[in-house]
Amino acid sequence: MSDYPVISWNEAGIKRSARWHSEKGMPAPRLVLAIDDRMTADVAYRLVCEGTALLWKGDFQNARQLLQALARRIDKKRLAHKTTSSPTERFHRYRQTQSQRARILGNLLIPFNADHSIPLRRAPDVRLECLEAHGPRTEAYIASLCELQGLIGAFEWRKKGIALPPALGGRIHPHYGVFAPIRSEYVDLVINAPLPRQVTAQSVAFDIGTGTGILAAVLARRGFQRIVATDLDVRAINCARENLTHLGITTQVDLVQTNLFPEGQASLIVCNPPWIPARPSSPLEHAIFDPGSRMLWGFLHGLSLHLASEGEGWLILSDFAEHLGLRTRAELLAAIDAAGLKVLSKSDIKPYHKRVADTSDPLHAARAAELTSLWRLATK
Repeated sequence: MSDYPVISWNEAGIKRSARWHSEKGMPAPRLVLAIDDRMTADVAYRLVCEGTALLWKGDFQNARQLLQALARRIDKKRLAHKTTSSPTERFHRYRQTQSQRARILGNLLIPFNADHSIPLRRAPDVRLECLEAHGPRTEAYIASLCELQGLIGAFEWRKKGIALPPALGGRIHPHYGVFAPIRSEYVDLVINAPLPRQVTAQSVAFDIGTGTGILAAVLARRGFQRIVATDLDVRAINCARENLTHLGITTQVDLVQTNLFPEGQASLIVCNPPWIPARPSSPLEHAIFDPGSRMLWGFLHGLSLHLASEGEGWLILSDFAEHLGLRTRAELLAAIDAAGLKVLSKSDIKPYHKRVADTSDPLHAARAAELTSLWRLATK
């Protein structure tokens, strides 16, 4: 815990301090005020908007109610703003609003003991959830209540798991901090795309940015004798290893912690990069947001070096960024051409997640028009 900053506050005239912890990478608050059940929501809202962090010392369930009250006030203020006309402006306004919302709600803090227990009345037992996300601790610490709720939600997803398509069977269990494949339409694309002819001679595939390991599992079910699944995040590597073990897929999959490509060549290389070229607001958003499309361009420019003769690269990409004006189709096609690649075919599928039908979403028009595509690429 020595790498974690210390925050201080006054409590009953006594100066106290504890370590600060934020999985989202939020900076330690400079001004901390200890409060309890006597604090009204209106006063709390004014304080957190001014940048004062509130350390809750009362009943835990009342802290949850206060957080909900703060969220209602933030959302009411957001709805009062007029939407801008440009899709790009709407996106940046939306991101700014979400960032401000997270910052304000993140200012409601709760204490934790070194064993991850919460020393508050009616507090739930979250020791297991915190241990899996944070690892062991030797000192008490302070964290955001909002982050704790996200951590609990992620833990429930891990326990419940996400069902694979019936043709594959089984479930995928995302770990905390690893992108959960809730939107599974891209999995259907990988299941149904025709395999390159080269597979019969060299049954080797690479899964670039494996995450939970779901696409590595799909490739294994499709009959590849050897799959190399890569990821830069050690959490993702551990998550994929656990999922593949539970699915009984271990002998044909090698997990490698690296950036993009492993050594060697493959007859099929699959990549599902972050779809939105924008700056993530926290480490947990790196699977969705990629500044300057660095992973996308890196995959394209390195693909030809790692493809076996007559092999294929499958790029799984949504056109959501195009509808937002963040990247053009011409830029994508130009990058494919500059990388010495050609497009063999493109398969599209409409997303079917709940947000597509949410007309109150500021980005609804872009979501309604979105297509997820599998681009079959080969060297020229």
